[in-house]
Amino acid sequence: MLRAVAYDERAHQLRVRFATGALYRYYDVPPEVTEELLDPPGGSHGRYFNENIRDSYEFDEER
Repeated sequence: MLRAVAYDERAHQLRVRFATGALYRYYDVPPEVTEELLDPPGGSHGRYFNENIRDSYEFDEER
């Protein structure tokens, strides 16, 4: 599901590239949420993203 993740700690912005190639930017994401995404409890990055990020933060798609 997730191909790549980048985090701008100063701006608290999380960029996620999905397996489809789509790239999204999520705003006001705390650093600890990104840390848990990178090493998720239960081991599933996709599940952690869906349960804790997808519907919890404002986002836009980058073109």
